[in-house]
Amino acid sequence: MERLRILQLIGVAALWLAMVSPALSDDTFKVAVMNQQVVVEQSKAGKRALEELKAYSMSRQRIINADDLELKELQQATQDEKLSDSAKQEKQSQFQTKLDAYQRRLSDFNREIQQKQRDMVAEYSKKVQAAAQAVGEKTGYVAIIDKGVEAAMKIVLYHQPALDLTDQVMKEFDRQNK
Repeated sequence: MERLRILQLIGVAALWLAMVSPALSDDTFKVAVMNQQVVVEQSKAGKRALEELKAYSMSRQRIINADDLELKELQQATQDEKLSDSAKQEKQSQFQTKLDAYQRRLSDFNREIQQKQRDMVAEYSKKVQAAAQAVGEKTGYVAIIDKGVEAAMKIVLYHQPALDLTDQVMKEFDRQNK
């Protein structure tokens, strides 16, 4: 038991030395932060991509709205008192068929839009990474860390404002993605 405690203490001491030794050496490591979400949302290239995604979503929404209107009209037709029972049943059958198709289309469109969003995030994450790497190499930073956002997960809890390279990364991002 005592031997285990000694080994744990030695392990903790070794870990502490490994963490402190870079700080004690003459080598300094420059680390900066950036906000990837801001780069995408405020850069010219990012705004274009977001607008394209929005236009795609709107085109799908127009189709859904037209289907919705058609369903409402068909539903009203099923309630027409001038129709015979067999005609009402036929209209109700048409309504149910259209409703099923509407729900499938709505589900398909939602999946398509979500997939487009995932694809865009993956593509633009790589592009932001390339821009951050270029800025880091030009300015001598060994690491640029994404700060994260309050709504999702804030990664960096504190940094000096001078270490924020978001604007530089955004300019490089736009330069690389004209």
